[in-house]
Amino acid sequence: MIRLTIALAAMLAAAGAGAQMYRWVDKDGKVHYTDSPPPAAAKSVQKRAGAPASPADAGGTAGVPYSVQQAAKNFPVVVYTSSNCGPPCADGKALLAARGVPYREIAVGPDTSVSSEDLKAATGGTTVPVMMVGKSPTRGFETDMWHSALDAGGYPRGAPPLTAQAQKAAAAPAAAKAEAPNAKPEPAEPEKPKGRYAPQ
Repeated sequence: MIRLTIALAAMLAAAGAGAQMYRWVDKDGKVHYTDSPPPAAAKSVQKRAGAPASPADAGGTAGVPYSVQQAAKNFPVVVYTSSNCGPPCADGKALLAARGVPYREIAVGPDTSVSSEDLKAATGGTTVPVMMVGKSPTRGFETDMWHSALDAGGYPRGAPPLTAQAQKAAAAPAAAKAEAPNAKPEPAEPEKPKGRYAPQ
């Protein structure tokens, strides 16, 4: 019985060690990470044994697919919101959760440590919501616009919805100053007049 238990443990360990991941590039130049072999037309195919050793090795995104972990590591998502943002912020966060994208939320306003000036320094604008995918800002909420920004960051469509545990791991608090990039953000479209969703 003891020998059988040891043999089963050895087989399980071997199976885990033999887990194969693939990194490949499709015809449009988009990078994919999968646990199944890529199609014949794939380019730059790389084989990688096993998954990351821990959630921290993949950006602190526990319980999400490997492809999402890699996107979160390379292009982390930060969403700036405010207490008076209403449906645009709620809809944006719902889209991220449904698409399985871990994100950090930073609230802007007089009742938080993040001011409108901090928001402008970090994103190039003063209205919310703003979704940062890496250092690229997407201002305002529009479904197709947010999907396109996430596609560009390598976040796969069709990932399972975000779990509470994965979101908690991604939502570690950060000081506003740390969120402001050292370089100026990408050129922005002309600033729109402050509306109802501008942090007060």
